[in-house]
Amino acid sequence: MTKLPAGPAPVQGVPGKDNSLAGRLRAAGLDPVAVAGFVAAALAEDLAGGSDVTTSATVAADASGRADLMARSAGVVAGLPVAAAVFAQVSAGQHHAELDCTELAADGDQVVAGQPVLRVTGLIGPILTAERTALNLLCHLSGVATLTRQWADAVAGTGARVRDTRKTTPGMRALEKYAVRCGGGLNHRMALSDAALIKDNHVAAAGSVAAAFAAVRAQAPGLPLEVECDTLDQVAEALAAGADEILLDNFDVPDMAAAVALTGGRARLEASGGLTLATARAVAETGVDYLAVGALTHSAPALDIGLDLVRVSETIGTADATDD
Repeated sequence: MTKLPAGPAPVQGVPGKDNSLAGRLRAAGLDPVAVAGFVAAALAEDLAGGSDVTTSATVAADASGRADLMARSAGVVAGLPVAAAVFAQVSAGQHHAELDCTELAADGDQVVAGQPVLRVTGLIGPILTAERTALNLLCHLSGVATLTRQWADAVAGTGARVRDTRKTTPGMRALEKYAVRCGGGLNHRMALSDAALIKDNHVAAAGSVAAAFAAVRAQAPGLPLEVECDTLDQVAEALAAGADEILLDNFDVPDMAAAVALTGGRARLEASGGLTLATARAVAETGVDYLAVGALTHSAPALDIGLDLVRVSETIGTADATDD
């Protein structure tokens, strides 16, 4: 049985693996309380202070059954415990018996069309009330993971890794960056406070790359620091200042290769701007360490996943990612 507490609560430590829903979220690098709060907001948006009038009118209060969340197309699944949190919270909020959620795949798995990924058993009413919110999250996060896997596969074997950006949906950064990890990508900074990135406007404000670098180092000496460079001359300036990570902004492939040669291993290099899947491997083969891809989170198409409801042995309804 899976149930997520509605608010902060002490976590009981037990030996071995924690298979509770909260434990699975923590193992994924997600804060269970933060996920519960996000799910509550999403459900409040869907219910708008009222009730699910269609479900309450058409489904008997004691009707029970099973729902299978099915992949309608191939991709990488991500967000199964988050979807389970939706079902758990709806059930708890309506004072029903807990819904039983069984993950039939693992986040990060490649799935095929027709493959069930999550099974929910219990009262049909809360299952249908939770359906759209759960699918919205699962389809979106799986889409991010699927697109990330395509990029990761494109650069496989080159030594370069694909990294995300802060171009995330407001309020969903932790979830979307988790989905990037599920797809085989790396996370860049989570917030403005955990790493510094000197961009062109910072350079303009400070007067030069070197001046901006020195100012950040003086204020935050131990913080990871990356410098964005638009030209090879700026790369040389950043290296002279002591930068250990440099972002190559909108460099073409020959200039990236020149930057790699100029750097000679003294700093990690990240390619950014104008990257596409078609050119990803050529970029990676220049010797850069990372490819920064904002599209992983801001432009990933949803993976088509639907919910099939079964009562006794009869399929009585379906919904997929394209239905309301």
